[in-house]
Amino acid sequence: MPAQPLVVVLDHGADDHTALAEALTSAGARVVVTADKRTALLADGLVIAGRAPAADVMPALRAIGADQVVDRRLAGGRAVLAIGVGMHLMFAEVVQDGTVTEGLGEWAGVVDALGSPPGAATVDVHDGSALFAGLGGSRFDVVHAHAARTFPLLDDWPAETRLVVPVVTWTAGDVRYVAAIENGPLVGLQVRPESSGPAGAELLARWVSSLPAVALSTPDDSPPDTPDTPGATA
Repeated sequence: MPAQPLVVVLDHGADDHTALAEALTSAGARVVVTADKRTALLADGLVIAGRAPAADVMPALRAIGADQVVDRRLAGGRAVLAIGVGMHLMFAEVVQDGTVTEGLGEWAGVVDALGSPPGAATVDVHDGSALFAGLGGSRFDVVHAHAARTFPLLDDWPAETRLVVPVVTWTAGDVRYVAAIENGPLVGLQVRPESSGPAGAELLARWVSSLPAVALSTPDDSPPDTPDTPGATA
């Protein structure tokens, strides 16, 4: 039986990650919800998710060294999945309720108000998308009233380069914004897969299946002590 990849859902303290941890477990991962920096560094996949305001989540992430963890993982080509406000904070800035929060700056651009309430969304699937292939007619849950409406990195992408062009999936409909970004080891989802039914479950299963299961144990060669973490398995 293939080894299950170890996925850490980073516990920054501003959100409850129970439903997401359970969805990742169903997708085939061994899931640990933890703020431990070493475990987050060595896991096969790292998930940073949030529903709370960016102004609350960003200081919490910096307090546990998440900015350093993300930089080191991406420099080594190791998978990071950023969901919701986690994705927003990969951009340079998030503007919410008049407050400007400096993000991690992995992508240029600003996340700001959409001008419409959140709800279910369909997507225009990019031909190069590994996550959304065949899911163009599906509806995905969107709970955030803020999103990136541009992706400046593509505007300045050099014509001749060996770098792989990021794959950006946009929402369909009158209000167009970034639904997902597949950028090498860094993947961002505006949609909430854990509450998007079978289509969301398929997104997580595809991401989990892309992970090399090499972190067969935690840094001290024993399962992390997470008895009070619902949905987490060691």
